[in-house]
Amino acid sequence: MQVSSHTVYKELLDRRAAGKKSFAVLVDPDKTQIDQVGELIEKCVSAEVDFLLVGGSLVVSTHLEELVLSIKAQTQIPVILFPGSPSQVTPAADALLYLSLISGRNPELLIGQHVISAPLVKKSGLEIISTGYMVVDGGLPTTVSYISNANPLPSNKNEIAVCTALAGEMLGMKLIYLDAGSGALMPIPTEMIKAVSKQISIPLIVGGGITTPEKAAANCRAGADLIVVGNAIEKDTDLISLMSQAVHTSSKS
Repeated sequence: MQVSSHTVYKELLDRRAAGKKSFAVLVDPDKTQIDQVGELIEKCVSAEVDFLLVGGSLVVSTHLEELVLSIKAQTQIPVILFPGSPSQVTPAADALLYLSLISGRNPELLIGQHVISAPLVKKSGLEIISTGYMVVDGGLPTTVSYISNANPLPSNKNEIAVCTALAGEMLGMKLIYLDAGSGALMPIPTEMIKAVSKQISIPLIVGGGITTPEKAAANCRAGADLIVVGNAIEKDTDLISLMSQAVHTSSKS
């Protein structure tokens, strides 16, 4: 069942206002076969996952839309596209994170690809959520840093992260996304999450390198509004329930 238009961002805002932390599972089309979706969705529904993100830095597979349609046929959990390129768009989803890589200085990923994709994105009818995307050094080169041809933010430079996030918000971004990248050795430091969270008034998403429920909960306590986990769950789907419980129990009472 398709979620009514323009409701995903409002849900994020409402949950944030109520002190409720959110949990999202990232589904990478390159690593997820259609015949595997049923079991994954069943575990997500059982764990009360709040959102499903679909996408990746590369996406060489050709079944993005089929994957989204299969997910939508099995759950009412909102499906949000997390595109690595303008080609990763399907109207079958509920919303699209329109990512601008504000941590880098590659003009193509700041605005160039958006100019190319704008007509297709508008035609899709998707709820468009402008997102200030910030890649933080996770201890090793990631696909996103290679594809973007941009250096990640140093993980020990909280002031740079804060100023970048503030600039994104003041430029009109609706979300800030701190990402250490898929398979990161080190997650985003909680000190950086706390510093950024204190200075912005829009929802903060954190992902990359979150491999344990304890780390997910710590990130929530530091100020993250939405935790995104993909790589760790690909290795062990039983973590979905544990991660979701950790995130939700860290919400304000």
